[in-house]
Amino acid sequence: MTRIKNKNFKPQAIIFDKDGTLIDFDVMWGGWTIHLAEQLCQASGVNVREALCLAMGYDRHRKKALANSMLASNPMARLYDLTIEVMQSQGLGKPESLKLVEKVWCIPNPVILAKPFTDMRALFSQLTEQGIKIAVATADDSAPTQAMVDAFEIGEYISCMSCADGGIPSKPAPDMVLTLCEQMDVKPSEVMVIGDTISDLKMARAAGAGLAVGVLSGVSSARDLVGSADMLIESIDELNKFVLNLTVDDSYQVNNGLNPDFAF
Repeated sequence: MTRIKNKNFKPQAIIFDKDGTLIDFDVMWGGWTIHLAEQLCQASGVNVREALCLAMGYDRHRKKALANSMLASNPMARLYDLTIEVMQSQGLGKPESLKLVEKVWCIPNPVILAKPFTDMRALFSQLTEQGIKIAVATADDSAPTQAMVDAFEIGEYISCMSCADGGIPSKPAPDMVLTLCEQMDVKPSEVMVIGDTISDLKMARAAGAGLAVGVLSGVSSARDLVGSADMLIESIDELNKFVLNLTVDDSYQVNNGLNPDFAF
């Protein structure tokens, strides 16, 4: 049974992962992987579709990123290097591989491809009204993350963000959570961390977060996350129940909010 570490826990802040938690991961990154593979095929004359998808951890037949894959939890810089390695594995020399990847490399459109799982502006507004601070910790870079924030007009509710190109160790290291907590002037034990990967949950635990919440809207299944999560939810849309519950009785009751029905 999914364990609930503290059913009366009211966070002072919530740290959200981005892809797979706030927005649909496969819509954003699946199409990008296929597009990159096609561009590499055209530029090189070598069929690298299967090799690239395998290396990235993307099942192109099911149109699904795999849990714990390179694509699911690594920054763009590492995916860039991985793509070069894939080209070399297909018999191309390193100089040619470098040149080809540099020529075709692109990033997913952070606005057009961003499909949110809930009305983020409404949710963040309600959380802020309850005195809960909001932060984002993502393996994506700062420019596309900021573009998404601007597109959904949620910047006024976000206290701070930690991105892959911010110069601090990324997930599953605790540094992102610890840095955000310091910037928000809250203790890690007062914070809820929500993410869709094992890396998110390991980061939360390593930092001593008050609650590590696994969300099933991303790349991982309940079975993937249950061993590391204090709680599982289907999507952040369930946080609306949580906010309503705080409004009613200023406490967190399991039978009224964030109550996953998963048993193993």
